[in-house]
Amino acid sequence: DPQYVNFDPHNQIQNLPIGVKTRGCDGYPDEDSDESYNLSVSEGQAVLRSVTVWGALRGLESFSQLVYQDDYGSYFINKTEIVDFPRFAFRGLLLDTSRHYLPLHAILKTLDAMAYSKFNVFHWHIVDDPSFPYQSRTFPDLSNKGAFHPFTHVYTQSDVMRVIEHARMRGIRVVPEFDSPGHTLSWGKGQPNLLTPCYKGDVPSGSFGPVDPTVDTTYKFMESLLKEVKFVFPDSYVHLGGDEVSFACWQSNPNVRTFMEKMGFGKDFTKLESFYMESIMNMTAALNRTSIVWQDVFDYRERIPQDTVLEIWKGETYQAELSRMTQAGHRVLLSAPWYINHISYGQDWRNSYAVQPQNFSGTEEQKKLVIGGEVAMWGEYVDATNLNPRLWPRACAAAERLWSDEEKTLDADLAFPRLEKFRCELLRRGIQAEPLFVGHCKHEYDGL
Repeated sequence: DPQYVNFDPHNQIQNLPIGVKTRGCDGYPDEDSDESYNLSVSEGQAVLRSVTVWGALRGLESFSQLVYQDDYGSYFINKTEIVDFPRFAFRGLLLDTSRHYLPLHAILKTLDAMAYSKFNVFHWHIVDDPSFPYQSRTFPDLSNKGAFHPFTHVYTQSDVMRVIEHARMRGIRVVPEFDSPGHTLSWGKGQPNLLTPCYKGDVPSGSFGPVDPTVDTTYKFMESLLKEVKFVFPDSYVHLGGDEVSFACWQSNPNVRTFMEKMGFGKDFTKLESFYMESIMNMTAALNRTSIVWQDVFDYRERIPQDTVLEIWKGETYQAELSRMTQAGHRVLLSAPWYINHISYGQDWRNSYAVQPQNFSGTEEQKKLVIGGEVAMWGEYVDATNLNPRLWPRACAAAERLWSDEEKTLDADLAFPRLEKFRCELLRRGIQAEPLFVGHCKHEYDGL
């Protein structure tokens, strides 16, 4: 039997002294934050030590999960010595607030649950084709005309500040994504002449395609928007998207075709997209921000600034893509195997345990360039009614793989009891985490 320490006057764990080496309570977590901690629990005393406040937060989370209750309501904690640190520095979760609007409380609750699983990056895919809920100070018409509703379905500046502060207090970075040149239909409603007019023969058809990369006004607009993003979001990373650009509209537009000829691009529209993305990435670099882009930008052989982070989302051959990207010297995030908006009957969380982000052909130096991964919850079929049970506890599996030692967490059968117990803890903390299989929790979800 493990030795345990009772929370009562006789054994006297009355408090948990915390020693943090460096200041930083008023700052923001960043890509270099040290999240390691040492936790020691023995009879009558417990001590938590860390280099930074972010490490202390992770240690406090672990401490809270070590405490358990007997059938009579007494609280205990086993004697333990823990030396802990994350395997990957970037452990992200993406929420899509364009396909369905997620109310502020749903985002804040997700941040709470993220902290319980030691996720440390909230990737906020805030706008997309269907709606533009971000209320811009510089361009208020983007949400006035592009949101599902200009008052009820928007994130005001104070909403965004609340999200950033709620995240900061839990050691979570907020990385916004303003995806272009595709995925921008909602932008066009409030920003005239931004999108490319599609043509049917010699006349405009009335529909619009991606951002128009051939006119100066586009780049002036993007620069103003990115300046605002830098001012509002403190993180050094900004996601610029760059995925799934349809070329049909560009192809139909005579002005675009003329521009292509002038630039010597021939009929290769990947060169036009490259031209646009390179401009936007250089703009971001000039604002002293690090760009993240989806893998499409790399696949089109664009001249990418060396410090750009590439994110893999296509599932089929991600090992080969990891080899190619790291060979080119880029840092990489892996998201493809963790698109958990895809659901299936049974225990699909088991797949997360088979993912090995550094299992590809390449040198040790290349493998170090894999800085982490990301769970994605795209919003076609998700809003506040089903977000929590779809995310949790399935996202916890990826979180454990991204934090913990790979060899010790490979076995999904051994993970099952851990995850089952953790799911019950989530319920007790008010997170509507769905069941893993037949069974019960001591504290069932009470519907509040």
